[in-house]
Amino acid sequence: MNLSYIKKIIKLVENSAIDELELEEEGTKIKVARNRNSGIFVQTANTVPMVAPQAVPSHILQQSESVNPASSSVPPESKYHEVRSPIVGTFYRAPSPDAEPYVEIGQTVQVGSVMCIVEAMKLMNEIESDCNGTVVKVIAENGKPVEYNQILFLIEKA
Repeated sequence: MNLSYIKKIIKLVENSAIDELELEEEGTKIKVARNRNSGIFVQTANTVPMVAPQAVPSHILQQSESVNPASSSVPPESKYHEVRSPIVGTFYRAPSPDAEPYVEIGQTVQVGSVMCIVEAMKLMNEIESDCNGTVVKVIAENGKPVEYNQILFLIEKA
């Protein structure tokens, strides 16, 4: 089991009504359990329980933001809207290597406009704009991995 697969399982448990999920694949056992008071816990067959990244208190995450600048956010008072990756995968600006990018800096987008693709487990997931405005910055790098909730684009709201 790879890390991105485990992160998807954690997200499934977080966003569902189930409190516990156990899987066994390729000789590896994983148990993801939700404790309503303290977050999501992950346990594999050969390790002690660990707290999943989503369950880490926000003040600790804020301290570690400088380690991964790609996942840092714009200050809340910013006039820019952040388009974030809903999944872990590989970021592509265009539908194919020889095609034009879906959006360019300065381009106006509407709610539902396809902005990019994030490939996850050989599935191409179109990421759409969730606000109207003008693309002011492309944060993610074409062909590079992106994390869950990583900022992909900044849009100046219309």
